[in-house]
Amino acid sequence: MKRKVVWEGLSKKGNKIVICYPAKDDAQIFCDYINALSKEKTFVRFQGEEVGLENETKYLNSQLERVAKKQSVELLVFCNNKLIGISGIDMKDKTESHEGVFGISIAKEYRGEGIGRKFMQMVLEEAEKNMPQLRIVTLGIFSNNTLAKRMYERFGFREYGRLPLGSLHNGRYVDHIYMYKNVRG
Repeated sequence: MKRKVVWEGLSKKGNKIVICYPAKDDAQIFCDYINALSKEKTFVRFQGEEVGLENETKYLNSQLERVAKKQSVELLVFCNNKLIGISGIDMKDKTESHEGVFGISIAKEYRGEGIGRKFMQMVLEEAEKNMPQLRIVTLGIFSNNTLAKRMYERFGFREYGRLPLGSLHNGRYVDHIYMYKNVRG
């Protein structure tokens, strides 16, 4: 299982971190990671649902095809050979084919170590390098995820819209904030 590594280093707490592209046989670790994140009911779209291996295998194969066609960047972050984060940018199509949609997640026990910031930097750099059609990166965020919003703002993202009560998080509706960043003129 050979993965293309884009960065290796240490977290603020001294943990060895490896950021790389996924491999074809990573579906089970994707599945385990997503299901753990879903159970946590953190700031992601999954809020307790369980993802099956068959669906995750289809997703991974689709993403690997999109990466090969320069329509996506999908990176993983490992700490001591354990998957602790997934991030990527997926290009839209047709009249929006210059827009990439960003997403990121980090396992609970590894948050606050500076991993998310480095991970985001690497995903943005890989996207700019490997997706020549990319002009704008957009993302959506729950309004009660203030730490992430500050991080996105530090990377140059700006709010451009808000859907009042647009997301259901932990049983209550919160605003859904839309942000963007221009990456090429």
